[in-house]
Amino acid sequence: MRKITLQVALDLLELHRAVQIAQESLAGGADWIEAGTPLIKSEGMQAVRALREKFPDSVIVADMKIADTGTMEVEMAAKAGADIVCILADADDAVIKEAVRASRLYGTRLMADLINVRDPAGRSRTLEELGVDIIVAHVGIDQQMIGKDSLDLLRTIREGIHIPVAVAGGLDAVTAGEAVKQGADIVIVGGWIARSADVTASAKKIRQSLDSPSAAAPEKKNPDDEIHELFMQVSTPNISDAMHRKGALFGLVSVCGNVKMAGKAVTVQTFAGDWAKPVEAIEKAPAGAVLVINNDGGIHVAPWGELATLSCQKRGLAGVVIDGAVRDIDDIRAMKFPVFAKAIVPNAGEPKGMGEINAEIRCCGQYIHPGDWIVGDESGVVVIPAERAYEVARRALEVKKTEARIREEIRRGSTLSEVTELIKWEKK
Repeated sequence: MRKITLQVALDLLELHRAVQIAQESLAGGADWIEAGTPLIKSEGMQAVRALREKFPDSVIVADMKIADTGTMEVEMAAKAGADIVCILADADDAVIKEAVRASRLYGTRLMADLINVRDPAGRSRTLEELGVDIIVAHVGIDQQMIGKDSLDLLRTIREGIHIPVAVAGGLDAVTAGEAVKQGADIVIVGGWIARSADVTASAKKIRQSLDSPSAAAPEKKNPDDEIHELFMQVSTPNISDAMHRKGALFGLVSVCGNVKMAGKAVTVQTFAGDWAKPVEAIEKAPAGAVLVINNDGGIHVAPWGELATLSCQKRGLAGVVIDGAVRDIDDIRAMKFPVFAKAIVPNAGEPKGMGEINAEIRCCGQYIHPGDWIVGDESGVVVIPAERAYEVARRALEVKKTEARIREEIRRGSTLSEVTELIKWEKK
């Protein structure tokens, strides 16, 4: 069986961290080490030099993403110690030709990255004719976040290409094996390895997947099920970070402490203490939904209590958010049902029937529309616009991975300031 090359992409900003992760990756079975574009932009050619010095027997890839001055940039990378230099596939043919000539002169190979190319199959054939050594079916991080798939791109270009084909973009231990079955010669993995708390173990899992691909293809999930699964893996701080520190509902506390919810919003506008519409909404909400109630900001009277919570639980709702007060806390806590509120009071109002269900509301400082995603845990509650739910869920998972690696480095004796090179990256 042919040996598949595992390339680990070091898409970090800090060189000292990249070197350590590279070492752990090689211990786990990686073949090639890539100085990723963020690392090169942060550290320049010193990133390539440091990797070459530290790993003299390894293949070093410089992901330059060359768009112009093909000769100059290939020369830079080659003299710094790169064995393979990356160029953008949609660069002008004149740039490609110059880069090919320079790579021949300096003894490197040229890898062309298909990110954002409109006709990937046609462009791949042209690149092969121009003398490029390797084609990369690459779906970028921002594209992955909205659901584009590197395996789909690989399938598009594989037939008719006679030079080695690499695949990159969001691959894990399952999809890496699928890439082999789709004909990849080189599998490029970044975050799944480099952001892992145990880089060596993660690299070994990828290596095993490449050497013995599973017979079963990854199952395609229902989009809402996949979004829910992703949101249940991450914290509300992860989600807020993924949204550039936005989306938090202010002033809420989890009545039942350490509980978790994620679901689409069914919105309720009522007036302080009028519990008619909140209770009616329970019957209109589908299983898995989150009721979001604007109690007109009133914290002196509760539109919600134990019987309403029991009704929600029995109908399979995911949770309740109240911009206002709740009562019957002892009974609700015994249920361990996710309820988030601003206050606790014993007073109940009257079911007058004022308000509306499934209209836009303003709740705890955020506008919320029916169908927006609501995620809550002990840190609070965030709202994610429906049209961005998949993207934000994927980005939040990347935030979680990044924190997992940083946490491990702190456990090994570093500090947060040292890991992130805080002073260096403070805004000047």
